[in-house]
Amino acid sequence: MGIEFDGREIATTASGYLVDRDDWSRELAAHLARLDGIELTEKHWHVIEYLREEFFENNESTPNTRTIIKAMSDKWGERVDQKTLYDLFPLDPSKQGGRIAGVAESRRKGGY
Repeated sequence: MGIEFDGREIATTASGYLVDRDDWSRELAAHLARLDGIELTEKHWHVIEYLREEFFENNESTPNTRTIIKAMSDKWGERVDQKTLYDLFPLDPSKQGGRIAGVAESRRKGGY
């Protein structure tokens, strides 16, 4: 599978995750988000940057929603709840956010 972006075909898995992580860019992330009907805001970028940092600097960690809630509460200096994150990434903050962030698909079984 793949998507057309910037005049070339970007290889993706059947779930839409990038095959080659080096294909990721902020522009591609914005394109992927638009395909999902999301216009990225500063808060979206905070989540995306957090997911990328955790993945690339923490042994390919793919944080679950609860962990993202804690991290964004600290970052934003306010109480963040699950609804806030699902308002940003309606299909699942860790999965949809991770796909847009260009990290590997989480292999967690779900739940917290």
